[in-house]
Amino acid sequence: MFEPLLITDMTLAVLVIGAALALARRASGPARLLRRWLYVTAALVAARLVVAGLILTGGAALADARLVVQVPLALLPVAWAVWRPGPAPAHVASAGALLSAFWLVVPFGPQDTAFVLAGSVATLALIAGLSLALRGRRRAGSRLARLPWLAAAFVLAPAAALVLGSQANAGAAEHHHAAPGDIGVDQLTGPRTGTPDVRLTLTAARGTVRLASGRTVDALTFNGVSPGPEIRAKQGQLVEVTLVNTDVTEGVTVHWHGVDVPNAEDGVPGVTQNAVRPGERHVYRFVPTRSGTFWYHTHRDALHTVQRGLFGALIIADPAGPEVFERTVFAHRWPAGGDQVTAFGRADEPARHAVAAGRRTLLRLVNSSAEPQRVHVGGSPFAVAAIDGNAVTGATPLAAGTGLLLAAGGRYDIAFTMPPGPVTLTLDGSGAALALSPDGTAGPAAPATGPLFDPLAYGSAAPPAPEGFQRSFDLRLDDGLGFSQGRFGYVSSLINGRLYPAVPTLVVSRGDRVKVRIANRSVIDHPIHLHGHRVRVLSRNGTPAGGAPWWTDTLNVAPGEVFEIAFTADNPGIWMDHCHNFEHGADGMVMHLAYTGVRTPYAADHSPE
Repeated sequence: MFEPLLITDMTLAVLVIGAALALARRASGPARLLRRWLYVTAALVAARLVVAGLILTGGAALADARLVVQVPLALLPVAWAVWRPGPAPAHVASAGALLSAFWLVVPFGPQDTAFVLAGSVATLALIAGLSLALRGRRRAGSRLARLPWLAAAFVLAPAAALVLGSQANAGAAEHHHAAPGDIGVDQLTGPRTGTPDVRLTLTAARGTVRLASGRTVDALTFNGVSPGPEIRAKQGQLVEVTLVNTDVTEGVTVHWHGVDVPNAEDGVPGVTQNAVRPGERHVYRFVPTRSGTFWYHTHRDALHTVQRGLFGALIIADPAGPEVFERTVFAHRWPAGGDQVTAFGRADEPARHAVAAGRRTLLRLVNSSAEPQRVHVGGSPFAVAAIDGNAVTGATPLAAGTGLLLAAGGRYDIAFTMPPGPVTLTLDGSGAALALSPDGTAGPAAPATGPLFDPLAYGSAAPPAPEGFQRSFDLRLDDGLGFSQGRFGYVSSLINGRLYPAVPTLVVSRGDRVKVRIANRSVIDHPIHLHGHRVRVLSRNGTPAGGAPWWTDTLNVAPGEVFEIAFTADNPGIWMDHCHNFEHGADGMVMHLAYTGVRTPYAADHSPE
């Protein structure tokens, strides 16, 4: 609902810029033209006010910057100019309208509101004074008065804001993930002794991947394949994985996505370990405490290295779970030349499998690509048995064709009893399909369509989450102009007006109950992933969660959505908290959750992802 409003507001802001520039040119011209552009500007500003009011219905976090700063900066000066037309009021109205649009495309966080207002009002006052002073001097024939003083004043606030913003995002004064503490991250390890129940070596190397269609990808592999070997263990078993880097020059780590491992085993370069360089190795040891579908991937230069193949499945089985036919299915976008190929694993064209009629079937769906992926199941009703490795209590059958939106990094386990006819899993926007049938010969059926699955009210209703929080945080996600990776441009990656490493760290103490509100004010999906913890969704856009407890570790926050989530700080360390669209993470949508008293001995890696 809110995405069209956000886009409409951006469109109106662009139109306001054009009208404001026209108004400034005619400020000293004929009264008829001045009034015309005043009315046009006023109408556009009034339209922005209406849209901002509609956005406000989704929550104050979506509209506060618009209603407190952007619209008033344009509305009040324009109203003055309509009431008292003249050059000075017109100049101020034009500047206010331009500043209003500027602060939409250069977002700021709540902590900067007073500074932004003060600087903007000072700029408008300067323009008013200059306009009045220059008008008299021009009448007197002063050559100095004919210089572009007003134009310089018009760009004063934007230029100052960009300079200050570049300085803020270049520093890390508030990003203290290396703060002094009594406990080092390297001390927060998994069991150092004991014979592993599951032991294997993952060897990262350069190679090629051949897709089902015959296309080849210049890839990075684990043990010569991608996706890498599926690691299977049981809940409570000791897992030991030795990572060896053969020739991946970017360096490699392994992050166990969704598994609440001890902090030293988390695989984040510059925070929990150093990147493993060619010829080096690193050993991970941990005991998974929950069963479910998880996955592993490198966290070094993930924007490029995960896409090229450094990922695989980690399945933690419930020892008491029933026997089923199961498949792990990755939705992945492979880089192929200048294009991207979307596939189920390496299958970029339909694949077939035989499953006996009447057999209980479990498909473990994992999205290893950067964008949300939508899949459909046709041919049978199905239940969403788990979300991000968390079992859903009271999961009820969904109609065939129901769409499943997989967040980047997210997982769904879907379960059904195999019917006599074929069942088809399709991936929107691609030729990939998985066709299951009793004899394994049936091709994919026509794509099934249906409503989108909503976890907010799915499953058996549960008691409300416990109240009482020791820590509360507000995160506003924006896109706009900013300095990222050493260059200025449009990025979809700001958290409270900041980019990594300037995003302040969230600081908690062990045992804290923590509530976080996340508001997406951009026009792009942001899958937010917190390492080392699972979170419970409390509400979305003010509507409380009404089904089974919605536990997740990768929450897709769509444009205009406001989520409230909660978790218990029960896993000490310094944890990455970031957008799992790796492009957004590389641009700077990264922060850290740090426990008091914990420090890291590792030097910050130059790449946030």
